Amino acid sequence: MSPPLLLLCGFLLATWQVAVRGPLLRLDERAGRALAGRGPAWLTELGADLGSMHVALPVLLAAMAYAGWRGHRRRALHAGLAMLLVPLLVVPLKLLLARPGPLTDATGYYPSGHTATALVAYCCAALLVHRRTLLPVAVVLTAATGAGLVLRGYHWPLDVAASVLLFGAVLSAFGAVRAVVERRRCS
Repeated sequence: MSPPLLLLCGFLLATWQVAVRGPLLRLDERAGRALAGRGPAWLTELGADLGSMHVALPVLLAAMAYAGWRGHRRRALHAGLAMLLVPLLVVPLKLLLARPGPLTDATGYYPSGHTATALVAYCCAALLVHRRTLLPVAVVLTAATGAGLVLRGYHWPLDVAASVLLFGAVLSAFGAVRAVVERRRCS
């Protein structure tokens, strides 16, 4: 099974559990309650903030500008399209599933938009500046975002995991398509 398909299957399993309030959801909520409020508040808040549009989007825009300046406009465009998919996919799911948050009765917490934003922005930025060595930094920033969101009690762990699965699938699919197109261009 291809990585994008495997990631998508994981996302669909998590989403199904949220939709039917299955056993995975109960385990998730127990874990979320146990983790909320742990860690230094300033550090967990900093982690959570890494996924905000105010922080992550300027990083991506700078990388897109750099890629455009270096003549890689198509890659920059693909990164922008990936970021555009964040609200297009996340918002309808939040509305459809209406999952309440850990510390509130308000709904719209599944999947985590901050985690999706961090994953797409930082991973695309790393690749746009042609530094595969920066991908681990992007992963750490995304993990810090997810951890901060859970430890601050802003999201359940499954909200964060679902965003990683969904947008991991999206980015993997983009990469696979790009590889096929480049191979065809070279042959």
